[in-house]
Amino acid sequence: MTRYLLYRLLHSIVVVIGVTIIAFLLLHHLPGGPARAILGAKATPVTIAAFNKQYGLDHPLFVQYLNYVGQLLHANLGYSYKLNISVNSLLALDLPKTLFLVGISFLISAVIAIPIGIAQAVRRNRLADHGLTAVSFLLYSMPTFWLALLLIDLLSARFRVFPPEAPQGTTLSQVLTDPLALVLPVLTLVLINFALFSRYMRASAIESLAQDYIKVARSKGLPEHKILWSHVLRNSMLPIITLLGLSLPWLFTAGLVIEQIFNYPGTGLLFFTSAQSQDYPVELGITIVIAVTTVVGNLLADIAYAVLDPRIRYS
Repeated sequence: MTRYLLYRLLHSIVVVIGVTIIAFLLLHHLPGGPARAILGAKATPVTIAAFNKQYGLDHPLFVQYLNYVGQLLHANLGYSYKLNISVNSLLALDLPKTLFLVGISFLISAVIAIPIGIAQAVRRNRLADHGLTAVSFLLYSMPTFWLALLLIDLLSARFRVFPPEAPQGTTLSQVLTDPLALVLPVLTLVLINFALFSRYMRASAIESLAQDYIKVARSKGLPEHKILWSHVLRNSMLPIITLLGLSLPWLFTAGLVIEQIFNYPGTGLLFFTSAQSQDYPVELGITIVIAVTTVVGNLLADIAYAVLDPRIRYS
């Protein structure tokens, strides 16, 4: 087990280093260089030279990269020259709000989709299974932005049940003071995630139900509910755990779209506004955070996979 974890940890470190190299090269291959991109097209050569000297951009590329990695190791993600504030300060305000939005949607969709997927597997090819399958395919094939707009039109513009805009606030506690405004953003992500998780859970549960150990358990007279929750659930969760880890990048991407549509003040909206204003340090800082979060999520998924399936530890 220890050898397996060390191997996965080493692999994760290599991936993070690769992401830092790509992010660094993207910034330094902007048209005119990072100084021109940050200061604007009207910046004079003297201003650009002074900017490069002040921030060490006149050093060799390799030296700049080592300085960049040194900053990252000290949790320094850069400085927003447009907003005149550090990227760390911006993320300290906006990242908790995004993690809450994505996390609560993730949790609700998993809690709903896992038992429904098992129920579909038990009653496969029946009317309820076909109906839920049709709903899942419809939601899964629907673009996130389109589903969000449909919910706004239906539940906000027509029936006026929920506000069309997400709660506004600088901190997470301020956002949570208006829970009704959170319903539509969370509901959009829950519906999309539910469609994905329920399909994988159904397929995995069907495969588990066909295994010999399920037949043995039934021949011993074990109750059906104990077979489902003690045997089918644990073995069916293995593909889902991998899926959850691999879904983190998609969740952040979907969160970016949702935050922009509902004007939710998180890192997705910050990334969108930074792209519009060409605030590249903020964009790269968010990219690094999402990359590290994704790698950590995959590492945790690998660990959970090894805990649930001992064969993985010894292979």
